[in-house]
Amino acid sequence: MAWFKREKENITTDKPKQDLPDGMWIKCEECGELIHKKQWEANKYVCFKCDYHFKIGSEEYIKIILDENTFQEMDREMRSVDPLNFVDSKPYKQRIEEQIEKTKLFDAIRTGTGKINNIDVVFCCMDFKFIGGSMGSVVGEKIARAIDKSIETRFPLIIISASGGARMMEGALSLMQLAKTSSRLAKLAEEKIPYISVMTNPTTGGTTASYAMLGDVNLAEPNALIGFAGPRVIRQATGKDLPKGFQRSEFLLEHGFVDKIVHRKDLRETLTKLLIHFAN
Repeated sequence: MAWFKREKENITTDKPKQDLPDGMWIKCEECGELIHKKQWEANKYVCFKCDYHFKIGSEEYIKIILDENTFQEMDREMRSVDPLNFVDSKPYKQRIEEQIEKTKLFDAIRTGTGKINNIDVVFCCMDFKFIGGSMGSVVGEKIARAIDKSIETRFPLIIISASGGARMMEGALSLMQLAKTSSRLAKLAEEKIPYISVMTNPTTGGTTASYAMLGDVNLAEPNALIGFAGPRVIRQATGKDLPKGFQRSEFLLEHGFVDKIVHRKDLRETLTKLLIHFAN
């Protein structure tokens, strides 16, 4: 005997199941939640369910942080000249050209001036999608010029970092950027001009040592991977298991390497408060 009976027969349909339109939905990399693209963008590219901060590029950070239409880019078309004629799976020159075509960027950072709530700043933002945000001679030179601009105008300096480290295709030349950028930042400090560093996921390797952790105030997004050598390399070198959450922004805050963790939706407001504080 059946436990229930349909009131209508033949309620099935032969119509094929419709897929979600391409590009309309984003899947969270952390929890798997499906998010409508417009809602995702309105929420500053953060998951509603688990608060995962997606990796975003310089264009998105410029929109989130700076006043509309105030960003004036400097040195836009500066690019590497491949000083070592480096070849791995492909020639470095070819890799650069392909990345420029794919990303519409000329290297892994954009620099310029802009305003945050009508406060003038020199603004630098790395872009992970250009060869993993790696720091080569162009990144170092553009940051050095941005620091010079900050000294010239006396505008506070803000750098948003997102990087896998130094660019191996430029060898020792990429490592030399540490001396260039850190010495310029020392001069900035002598001039008593504020430098605020914002570290996003990931900020590692030579970038961390060169400028990302040298701010007067060091901010970080939640759960960002921040460090010099990667966890796997450290584990292999020490032969020990690493503490839970090692090299994440919360761990660094607890141990004094980060001053404050800031949710992306609060980043503009936090920067405004810091700039007002320094101005006073």
